[in-house]
Amino acid sequence: MNIHEYQAKQLLARYGVSVPLGEVCTTPEQAKAIAEKIFASGEKLAVVKSQIHAGGRGKGTFKSGFQGGVKLCKTADDIYEKAKAMLGQVLVTKQTGPEGRLVSKLLVAAAPNIKKEFYLAVLLDRATSRPLVMVSTEGGVDIEEVAEKTPEKIVKETIDPAVGMMPYQARKLAGALGLKGDLIHSASKLLMGVYKTWWESDAAMVEINPLCIIEGPDGKETL
Repeated sequence: MNIHEYQAKQLLARYGVSVPLGEVCTTPEQAKAIAEKIFASGEKLAVVKSQIHAGGRGKGTFKSGFQGGVKLCKTADDIYEKAKAMLGQVLVTKQTGPEGRLVSKLLVAAAPNIKKEFYLAVLLDRATSRPLVMVSTEGGVDIEEVAEKTPEKIVKETIDPAVGMMPYQARKLAGALGLKGDLIHSASKLLMGVYKTWWESDAAMVEINPLCIIEGPDGKETL
């Protein structure tokens, strides 16, 4: 069973994984209200995302002619207009096929300043029948493309299911991403949380692409 992005974020947050401020909505009015809360919290930018079971949403095209199922906005009014253009419309992406998918829900979330993007996934390694955590410095692109062109940029860690992911394994993966200082600690905590989400949710795969280093309101970098 596939779940929507907003549902995945709710699950991750339940296990202590930091996710951007945001909520799901079904009307332009709700989208505007959520955006107003986000901007009131001090955020400068918000994103409105079509919630369908398909990738490539940002580069997709609605059958109405509206371009893009993911839009960055600087005002709540702009969020309202974008939501109006997306809701109740059919979005066609490279993964939906020409029939597309009807957009009935939107995720409106904070869009913090991204400093670096990574890739993270937890899945079952069919060859060993053990959990596998994969990370890469090449975030924001198709992992299949990375595996084909630069496989050395994918780092894998096999987990013993009897004991679960150990802190040293999380630190090892964080180091493989080139993280240092406080980011090693926050990345380790995040990795442990994502693994726990995968394990306790009995998921086939949990994928975060991109996993981001962001600049907080205080100018400090965090995951």
